[in-house]
Amino acid sequence: MIVWINGAFGAGKTATARELIDLIPNSTLFDPEVIGAAMTHLLPPKHLAEVGDFQDLPIWRRLVIDTAAAMLAELGGTLVVPMTLLRQEYRDEIFGGLAARRIAVQHVLLAPAETILRERIAGREVPPDLPDGELRQRQWAYDHIEPYRAALASWLTADAHPVDSGTLTPYETALRIAEACGRGEVPVCDIVQTPEPTAETLAAGVLLFDEQDRVLLVDPTYKAGWEFPGGVVEPGEAPARAGMREVTEETGIRLADVPHLLVVDWEAPAPPGFGGLRLLYDGGRLDSAEAARLLLPGPELREWRFVTEEEAADLLPPVRYERLRWALRARERGAALYLERGIPTP
Repeated sequence: MIVWINGAFGAGKTATARELIDLIPNSTLFDPEVIGAAMTHLLPPKHLAEVGDFQDLPIWRRLVIDTAAAMLAELGGTLVVPMTLLRQEYRDEIFGGLAARRIAVQHVLLAPAETILRERIAGREVPPDLPDGELRQRQWAYDHIEPYRAALASWLTADAHPVDSGTLTPYETALRIAEACGRGEVPVCDIVQTPEPTAETLAAGVLLFDEQDRVLLVDPTYKAGWEFPGGVVEPGEAPARAGMREVTEETGIRLADVPHLLVVDWEAPAPPGFGGLRLLYDGGRLDSAEAARLLLPGPELREWRFVTEEEAADLLPPVRYERLRWALRARERGAALYLERGIPTP
């Protein structure tokens, strides 16, 4: 189990977490700030200069997931994690990665009033020997109030259990969190649990088109980037039927006919991924009435949209886009293609 303490910079997350580990039996503090600090030792300065926040680095998000999982495997019990997450896609990626390891997350939000938050930021002491660094940190906190406000207005309050810590000490805040968790008032985050593969996988995706021949893409909550409807083929399951099943589970659309194969793409292993075969099928065209019935299960998919081939290039990872590009050519020609790493073979 993980208790993730979210909130704006300056909300008191770390101080509360230190108190909380004394109130929850067999609990350990894990501060992902240490992963951010390690980035300066792991990545070239030029690469680091290209991002304004460690959270924008995919390696940071991956290491937070892997480190949390390793600590729980080593220590057991509960991990208390104080870390601001204001971008929903990062929250989904991290919590989804933990769910894939069967690690449940209780998400708590420290939510003092903005006036109190600004007072706390302004009241931070500036050590005489480190004035510039402390001032930059203070300004950083001020600069992130607006993103925090935007997250509150869009998704954060609906996702996390709020605790108004404005007039509470860190101990009193931690006590409220411990009591709320103990009474079951902090639900486990409803993120799809997709097990991490342990070997090569066979996956089937289905391309669905609207009346303008735009292709349907979906945005999964459990991994970064856009995808086609589809998923891993279960043992003993026909790939085309697996694609049909995934389309129904993800969108609510039931395909009457078995879709036609467009491409078979061999994906090379790229640690920590194992690669495998990726199949793309033509699920046909949806009329406006069918497209209007598209439903997304909240725990699994965040969004869907029909896009042109050019728009897909900006949303899909390069290899996935190449797979789509050749699938569209195969659809035009009426003949399936065999690819390796997204490239047709002679």
